Amino acid sequence: MSAEAGEGVTGRATPAPPHPLPLPVVDNHCHLDMGRDGDPPPDLARTLAQAAAVGVDRVVQIGCELEAAEWTARVVDEHPELLGGVALHPNEAPRLAAAGALDEGLTRIEALARHQRIRVVGETGLDYYRTGPEGRQAQLDSFRAHIEIAKRLDRTLQIHDRDAHDDVLAVLAEVGAPERTVMHCFSGDMDMAGECVRRGYHLSFAGTVTFKNARGLRNALSVVPLDRLLVETDAPYLTPSPHRGATNAPYLVPLTVRVMAGVLNVSVPTLCAALSENSERLYGPW
Repeated sequence: MSAEAGEGVTGRATPAPPHPLPLPVVDNHCHLDMGRDGDPPPDLARTLAQAAAVGVDRVVQIGCELEAAEWTARVVDEHPELLGGVALHPNEAPRLAAAGALDEGLTRIEALARHQRIRVVGETGLDYYRTGPEGRQAQLDSFRAHIEIAKRLDRTLQIHDRDAHDDVLAVLAEVGAPERTVMHCFSGDMDMAGECVRRGYHLSFAGTVTFKNARGLRNALSVVPLDRLLVETDAPYLTPSPHRGATNAPYLVPLTVRVMAGVLNVSVPTLCAALSENSERLYGPW
């Protein structure tokens, strides 16, 4: 632990703040209602102030279970730095379907998504890592329903895709993607990145792009035009290097931005300006 770092309430090392960015950017996707591995959630006001101090002055808070979605719809009114997204996570869909509650959950998500500061339907999509074949139909049904909600309400769609690249792209082609579609925490290869760009999607990169073993992901990043890029934390997880394994938070976005700028061979101010402009175009003004 560096001399500038501290410890969280549970004794977990807290990374020191990185050098501030030269221009402000948006953390495109995080979960400020969650703590890491049993930790309590972070203090929201402190977290947002800490982020703003290093140039991350706007945040998209994602609530992807019903309780988290309700919380998100409340806090976006209390903190002007926040816009929100709501959905049923792909791994929630089979559980709700088994309880006969999926339709009711989707109805509640649509109601919350009508809030003027909820600008995102997401994260929705497919996750074949944690859910086996028996739960895939529920995930597909939920994914299609979320796409239709986003289109009805003119919201940006944020997609969770884990070990399901081909099926995610197939569903989007089948039902038609919303005008504004984001591949959250992009994890595909160069070919998939190119296909997403051809379809008009935006690709959001998390701290995973900084990992030593993520050469394939950096290769994918290299083919994405500046006007299709976003950056995110997916906090409290996916903490960028050199702090992998620590609790992630929006104030660590500058570490990811600087790696992205190096991969793209552009200046950090140029990338920051693009990331900010793309976010405002997708979500509207904060």
